[in-house]
Amino acid sequence: MSTNRYHWDRSHPGLTSLQQAIDPLRREVVEHSVYRSLTGIERVRTFLGSHVFAVWDFMSLLKSLQRDLTCVDVPWVPNGPTASRRLINEIVLVEESDELGEGYTSHFELYVEGMRQAGADPRPIEEFLALLGSGTAVPDALKNAGVPQPALDFTSTTWSIVENAPVHCRAAAFAFGREDLIPDMFTQVIRIDDPEGALTVFKDYLARHIEVDGEQHTPMAMQMLIDLCGDDQDKWDSCAETVRTALRARLQLWTAIERSF
Repeated sequence: MSTNRYHWDRSHPGLTSLQQAIDPLRREVVEHSVYRSLTGIERVRTFLGSHVFAVWDFMSLLKSLQRDLTCVDVPWVPNGPTASRRLINEIVLVEESDELGEGYTSHFELYVEGMRQAGADPRPIEEFLALLGSGTAVPDALKNAGVPQPALDFTSTTWSIVENAPVHCRAAAFAFGREDLIPDMFTQVIRIDDPEGALTVFKDYLARHIEVDGEQHTPMAMQMLIDLCGDDQDKWDSCAETVRTALRARLQLWTAIERSF
């Protein structure tokens, strides 16, 4: 897998070894049959109802990196590698408050709007967020909010990474379990036939992610990973294991959603 696709001129032996270690699983994810199975609005609604939780836990993974690579406490003190501070804050800016028309929104909120337009059921994600807002722990909120089982299993894996993995492994899960995958996955999903225009907002979400992840956020995430791992091969090896865990969870999510059609 070439880094040229990232419009990025840096290379690193550790990054190359990581790419090689995860490539078979990555190919399984981007070649999964679920994308071709999204052939009708009911199937798309089922997909949206589970995938929205992957959109939520993406934000939690991202914010965990911002927490550890910058200072989000008061009083403020400088914290984290200076380049990584910039990279993670730029990614957060777009993901949490992207420009939309004359205003701003998070990509998560845009996705939920797309769910509603498509007629997908937003109640599980709304109940989940309400439980979190009342102080319920994530594992309990997942169990009590009526979350579809495929989404519950996937999000539980992500949450374990957020809570237990060191920062370099979380950065790897973010870079290779999310940012690197999204353009190749979403380019297939955006081709869904939509004669009634029920997926306009969802497709806007997909198009925006294809643009920013392929051209901007993936290169940033790769640079951040090099900053965090440097020449420590043990760190690169542990990153590879975390990414494999994330990719296996993605495969299980896609397979479970497809089987539910």
